[in-house]
Formats: sequence, C-alpha cells, structure tokens
Amino acid sequence: MNGPTLIGRLGAWFGRRPVAPANRATRAVAQPSLLARLAAGLAGGIGGLLGLLRGDAGGAERQRGWDASGQPTRWVGFDVAFVWIVVGLLALGTVMVYSASIQLPDNPKFAAYSPTHFLSRHLLSIGLALVAAAAVSALPMRVWERWAPWLFIVALVLLVIVLLPFVGKVVNNSRRWIPLGFLNFQPSELAKLAMAMYAANYMVRKMDVKESFTRAVLPMAIALGFVGVLLLAEPDMGAFIVIALIAIGILFLGGVNGRMFLIISAVLVGSFVLMITFNDVRRERILAYLNPWDEKYAQGKGYQLTHALIAFGRGEWTGQGLGSSVEKLHYLPEAHTDFLLAVIGEELGLIGVAAVILAFFWLVRRIFVIGRQAIALDRLFAGLTAQGIGVWIGGQAFINMGVNLGVLPTKGLTLPLMSYGGSAIVMCVVALAVVLRVDMENRQLMRGGSGAGLGGGRP
Repeated sequence: MNGPTLIGRLGAWFGRRPVAPANRATRAVAQPSLLARLAAGLAGGIGGLLGLLRGDAGGAERQRGWDASGQPTRWVGFDVAFVWIVVGLLALGTVMVYSASIQLPDNPKFAAYSPTHFLSRHLLSIGLALVAAAAVSALPMRVWERWAPWLFIVALVLLVIVLLPFVGKVVNNSRRWIPLGFLNFQPSELAKLAMAMYAANYMVRKMDVKESFTRAVLPMAIALGFVGVLLLAEPDMGAFIVIALIAIGILFLGGVNGRMFLIISAVLVGSFVLMITFNDVRRERILAYLNPWDEKYAQGKGYQLTHALIAFGRGEWTGQGLGSSVEKLHYLPEAHTDFLLAVIGEELGLIGVAAVILAFFWLVRRIFVIGRQAIALDRLFAGLTAQGIGVWIGGQAFINMGVNLGVLPTKGLTLPLMSYGGSAIVMCVVALAVVLRVDMENRQLMRGGSGAGLGGGRP
C-alpha cells in the first residue's frame, strides 16, 4: 500500500461520521467535530502532497469530493499550477532569506546567532504553515462563514493584548509581537485574514441593504476605525493600510454604491494625509522619499531607499550572482525582511525581479478568477473571501515592491511568501489554503456535484 493511499484512508477514518438510529425508518447523521475535520484534512492534505511529490500523474484528480452534507467522499481536481507557484515563491524566498541573512552574525547585534539562524527559523515557519494549510483546507467554507465574526473578535482581542507592556515585545520602537518561545506571533497578520472573512460575511448579511450608508457602510467603517486605532497604537501603519484595502475592496466587490465607495476612499486618504502631516517621523519619510539623495536624508530617512536603489543598479540584467550581493553586507538594513526584493535584484538582476513580479501577478489574477467563479456559482461568501485575500496578497506585494523600487514611500511591509517573518509566512499560506479550498468546492459544483453543505451562498 503506497503512502498517499494509507494516509488518505486514515484521513477518511478520522473523518467518518457516527450514525445513531433515530427510529426504524430513518437514521440521524451527527455532524463530525471540528477536531475530526482537522484530522481528516491534515491526513488527506499530507497524502495529496506526497502524491504530488512522487510525481503521481493522477494526484491532481484524487482530491476529495463531498457528499450532500459537505463531507469528503472522493477525489476531484485542484489547481496544480496554483500550488506550484506558491511552492516556487516559498522556495525562492527561502534561498534569498539565507543569502541575505548569512552575514548577519558579523554584526554585534546578532553576534550570538549562527549563520543559519534565520534560515532554520524560516524553514520552521514554512513547516508550520504547511501543516496548518493542510488542516485548514479540510474545513468547508460554511464553517469559515459561521465562525468569521468570532475570528474577527479573536483578532481584536489579540491586538489589545499585544499592547500590554508585560506581553507585547518591542522591536525598533514598535510593540507588534507576542513572544511564544519558538515564534514571535504578530496579531496584525491574523487580523488581515480575519478582516477578509469578516467583511465577506458582513456583505452576505447586508446584501439587501448595501445601498444604505447607515446600515451597510457605517458599521464596517466603525469596525475598521477600531482596528486602525489599535494598529496605530503599536504603531503599525503598514498593516492598517493593507487591512483598510481589504475591507474597502470587499465592500466595492460586494456591490456597495459607487458614490459611497468614493466617499469612504476619500475619508481614508484624508485620514492618512493627516496622520502623515502631524507626525514628524512619517512626514520626514515622505520628504526623504521625494529626494532620497539629498544630503539631509541620504544618511537618515532616505538611507534604506538609496541603498536599495544601488542594489538594483548593481544587479543590471542578470545580477551579480547568487550570494554575491554587497549591499546585504550591513549596508542595506532589513535586507532579509522588508528589502528582500532589493537583494534579489542585486543577485539575480532584472530577470529575477521580473520573474517574481510575474509570479505574483499570475497568483493574484488566479485568486480573483477563483473568487469570481465562486460568486457565479452563487457562493458569495466564498467568492468575496477569496477576492479579499487577493487584495491582501496583491496589495501588500505591490506596496513592498514599490517601496523597494522607490515608487512608494518607505513602509515596513514584508514581501508575501518570501520575506523572513514567521507570522506572515504562516498566515499567507493559510489564507492561500482557504483560496484553494474555494477552488476545490467550485470544481465540485461545476462537475455537477451537490452544493448542499458547501456554504458560502446568498442568504
């Protein structure tokens, strides 16, 4: 018996539903517990992954199907190209994180670390992310729809907890992390996924009153404002920008009146302008962005940008070669996190940067196609959730690339799936596993399967 078959059978065994006799004529089917679903998904996901790694030609056709109640019954298709693009970005990111961080122990700040410290922690994060993704892909979208408001509340509670002086960890004057020993958890990363699901759930519930500002838009604006207050208290303006993009994007895609959408956008842009105007640090960043080579800023707020641009210039067409970056040798700050793309540009050149940009473009476009398919199948929650995740991945990647290339002001946002950062890696992979689940359910419906129990439809 081969690996995938054995593990797949174990998953099916864990996912079996207990049947209790109601009377002689009928039997009532008890719903499986959440733990049973997670166990079934984890076993099934690992089995599918093993089949894929073994080069099994039928691996893409043995994904699970669903019966009328949404339970796994058989294998159907999933998007293999989607999976391989994600795996490719994770693999390239791992190589470049190692290349950008191997010299950090030479810095007295990291003298206690080994050359492979950041690589090993990055691999641990990817391992946790894959395990979590395998479990998450087991949960039908109706489960996420039911629990979306509670997930949002959990994210809000964690955003409050991280601000407590005896809990939150301060790095570079920002209190954004909760130490967990083997991992520093960043609640703002969970908040991104929570906002995508909550906003999608909210639009499903408010679909009949989406033209009303007070009943449809104002409550979401208040929720977003509360999240913004908590994030700016850390401070983490970058995360707030991404979360605001997710919320506004889902409202727009959900059909909110265009005039109200423009008003919300104008209010948010005005708010960001005021936050920049009345904050000396943010104002200096904007001025440095406009003229980073000025002597006043070149060794200050414009330092990262100037060295990122030098890195891209040195890379030219084909790069200096893997591991041959000079800027990562303590010239370019945060080379393994926020400015990883600059190291890619220096070592792999324009060709490497273009490949990364094209991979993200394909991935985000595919996410939106999956979301549009779900909406066409009358699965509004699933479709809006997928598209919200697309806004998240695409928006954050665009901002990070823009910052690295000098198109946007410097902002502390990582490159999704690639930059070093445990919470970001885990939550990005989990979010993409949710999108993959949406795609799998879409395929089941398009093949004529029953939609009962899949959830995500209109009320």
